[in-house]
Amino acid sequence: MKTKHNYESASVAIEKLKQEGYEVDYNVEFDELHASAQDYKIDQIYRYEGATDPGDESHVYGIRNVKTGSKGVFVAGDISVIEGKKRDIILELEIRARKEEES
Repeated sequence: MKTKHNYESASVAIEKLKQEGYEVDYNVEFDELHASAQDYKIDQIYRYEGATDPGDESHVYGIRNVKTGSKGVFVAGDISVIEGKKRDIILELEIRARKEEES
């Protein structure tokens, strides 16, 4: 997993990921991710903090289905305010990605 910080903006990160083939919008099509979270992996995380307010943050995740190869994007503000199941799945994927990085 590649983590990139202080990108110009979340919209720039989303555009870069789209150029790399991350087409699915998992904010809209979350049911697919929810149904088989074990098949997904976070490839990239972009974190963005507002210039005037560090609390104004965004996380842009480049996520890939390891079985089908389909790739998409999930965008979140403050992780702690994402709805329950979405938060749980994203955190699970992020923890798994960090463990893989450490091995």
